[in-house]
Amino acid sequence: MTDKNAVKIFEEKQVRTVWDGEQEKWYFSIIDVIAALTGNERPRKYWNDLKTKLLREGSQLSDKIGQLKMRSSDGKWYTTDVADTEQLFRLIQSIPSPKAEPFKIWLAQVASERLDEMQDPELTIDRALEQYLRLGYSENWIDQRLKSIEIRKELTDEWKRRGMKEGMHFA
Repeated sequence: MTDKNAVKIFEEKQVRTVWDGEQEKWYFSIIDVIAALTGNERPRKYWNDLKTKLLREGSQLSDKIGQLKMRSSDGKWYTTDVADTEQLFRLIQSIPSPKAEPFKIWLAQVASERLDEMQDPELTIDRALEQYLRLGYSENWIDQRLKSIEIRKELTDEWKRRGMKEGMHFA
């Protein structure tokens, strides 16, 4: 699975995401979604209670939830419960929150942006520039970052031409 880790912002709350290029799906951290929707101080406990409730009601949604490694606020990578867009829409229906409808609209926008980027890859670069500027990085830092990405891409392309395999040889 090739993935693209990203942090999306919903009403100033961070929601960690992973793009699976093979399945062409976004996966969202359930804990982050619950924190954004409920404002609950203990989103993990809320998720555990919700899973128990869903199982009791006969829902199989929590059985289909996957886990992926995502970077946490301490910078370390931990296995985290994730849901794709379809699962997330179903999960949101189980969370009583006035933010549910705005979250659904935001979720549709995230999916739409990715589809737009697939049609026009230059949009990805434009969005990255905007995000880096919003995060307060200098234009010089952004230029250097984009150049380093371009150089890395050229290097890995050359390795592929010479028969090296991603993962095994790229490390």
